Amino acid sequence: MIPDEKKEEIRDTADLVEVVEDYVKLKRSGRSWKGLCPFHDEKTPSFHVTPELGIYKCFGCGESGDVFNFVMEMEGIGFVEAMRTLADRFGISLPEADEQEDDGEHHLREGIYHALKYAGVFYHRQLAESDEAEKARQYLQKRGYNRPITRKYGLGYAPRDGEAFYKSALDSGLNEEYLIEAGLIKPSQRSEGFYDAFRGRLMFPIFNPSGKVIAFAGRVLGNEKTAKYINSPQTKVYNKSEVLYGVNFAKNEIRKDNEVILVEGYTDVISLQQHDIDNVVASSGTSLTAGQLKLLHRYGDTITMIYDSDVAGQTAMKRGINLALAEGMDVKLLDLPEGHDPDSFIRQFGKESFLDMKQEAAEDFVNYLIHKAQNEGRWEQPAEKKRTISEALESIAHIPDKVARETYVQHLNGLAKVGDRALFEELGKILQEIEQQKQRTRRRKQRQAQRDARLQNQPPQSHTQAFEVQHSSRTAKSPPAPPKKRPQYEKELIRLMLKHGSDMIDYIGSNCSEHQFEDEQLRDFYKNIIERFKEDKDTDVQFYAAQDHPYPELVGEIALEKYALSERSKERVGINPDRDKKPYRTAKGALKSLKKNYLYRMRDKITADLKSDDEETRKKAYKMRAEIQREITRFERFNADDLFPDPTSDSAQKVSDKVFRYKMKGEK
Repeated sequence: MIPDEKKEEIRDTADLVEVVEDYVKLKRSGRSWKGLCPFHDEKTPSFHVTPELGIYKCFGCGESGDVFNFVMEMEGIGFVEAMRTLADRFGISLPEADEQEDDGEHHLREGIYHALKYAGVFYHRQLAESDEAEKARQYLQKRGYNRPITRKYGLGYAPRDGEAFYKSALDSGLNEEYLIEAGLIKPSQRSEGFYDAFRGRLMFPIFNPSGKVIAFAGRVLGNEKTAKYINSPQTKVYNKSEVLYGVNFAKNEIRKDNEVILVEGYTDVISLQQHDIDNVVASSGTSLTAGQLKLLHRYGDTITMIYDSDVAGQTAMKRGINLALAEGMDVKLLDLPEGHDPDSFIRQFGKESFLDMKQEAAEDFVNYLIHKAQNEGRWEQPAEKKRTISEALESIAHIPDKVARETYVQHLNGLAKVGDRALFEELGKILQEIEQQKQRTRRRKQRQAQRDARLQNQPPQSHTQAFEVQHSSRTAKSPPAPPKKRPQYEKELIRLMLKHGSDMIDYIGSNCSEHQFEDEQLRDFYKNIIERFKEDKDTDVQFYAAQDHPYPELVGEIALEKYALSERSKERVGINPDRDKKPYRTAKGALKSLKKNYLYRMRDKITADLKSDDEETRKKAYKMRAEIQREITRFERFNADDLFPDPTSDSAQKVSDKVFRYKMKGEK
């Protein structure tokens, strides 16, 4: 097992802001940083990172935790693997993994990563050392890719021999299962063995945002009658619909420029980045997806698409426009001169010409569609003009912001000259059609989910039982209830104990017990605070934020405030607003809610005994319910100040005495 001191070393060394910025574009906000939450879709930032405490919190969906939780959630890995990932990133040595420290899923993912890393090194060495790879080296040299470039991007070569990599991997002790799961080898159709998935191709490793190899793309070097590129299949570490080539190199520049340039090819990315245009990525040989755009939007708000001028490229670009607009991004489009792609243009004309072309020729999607129709001679044809306007309106309809939609409609009218009213009427029809399509999709998914639920692990049914199941599924219209929220008053009591220390812990601990907490994790949190208080140990926010699960998540949920004045704002307005001007009055209110809801739960439990067949049990239940009801009435009738005593310690009384009390005339 990894020693506790190593966990603390990782926690202290790992920069939470740096780790989060692999996935989220953050801006400083007072003492914290904020950005769009990676855990749910949102257009207004509600995700806050507080480096001082080492925790994050989303005030939209409630997700919170420390650097370990973030890596676990974003990478879909366990705690031990998250520790090892962070240790590797920040140069911290760890003991070798204990075979029993994690489950099979963890070992499988680790094995896949190890196999992919080995493959990357193998292919790269083949490119550098193999005589067979001379053709690949000449290809790269022709494009101006020298040794430092091939090393930076991990470029390689897969030998034509169908078992070269497979045999090398086995000789190095790699598990065959990991090679299969990584998509690096395939079962032979002619024998019982396996063969290499990539053969005779120039290899492009594909990295995740944190720089791990997760897949490969292989390009043919000749005129073979086969696919120009082949890619790794979907695996446990690679989902191609959520991956962009080059994002690990581009993410910081995208944040800096608040813009990403999207191109089609791997070589487009490499060539542009080699000419110091670093905010560029490619869609990994797939059509652009909503998942890829969501990833890009975490880093920047503007996307400039540069696709090939052929039919396939233009079709892909138009499909990508609507997806990017739906994500809430500002979309620009750029056509390069005939016969050029970004790779060839930048190599022939250089960086300055490319930037000048981008500055002068990049257009918003409305201008682009209309100018395209004009240049192709379609704009003067009424039917084609109508088709182009409808195409622009369909794209506008995907914009989630109503004001932005209306602005683009007016912009379209300025170019098309057909009148606002007609355009808004047509837009309304398109919006209605899109909403109907969404409803149909939701109903289809709901029906599929109901079918899956009925079929999964169901024993054989009679005709009557089958009918009852079908009937119940038809009448069940609402989705499953969301997880129950933690009671606010319970979180408030924990917050007060963490913030105000021993006097407050003594006061709250003297007026309630752990059994009165409904939420299990908050109950355990309360018990831990009380136990540490008795032993005179640390019980503040900083201490619990640095502990293991679930404390960082709970601290984030309980202690972080969504709105807080920056130090500069406090200085400017001359005040320092305090959420707890009257902390013991706040404590009394929370204690009242805690006890009252505890009594409600007790009353509900007793009600079941009232129906008992045993007369003695019923009598006891009636008596107990009457006592509980009297207590409930008392808590409902009196205010919190009358229900709970004032604090007794000197320091607590000083705070409590600040509470305003009305004085009669003549009273001193």
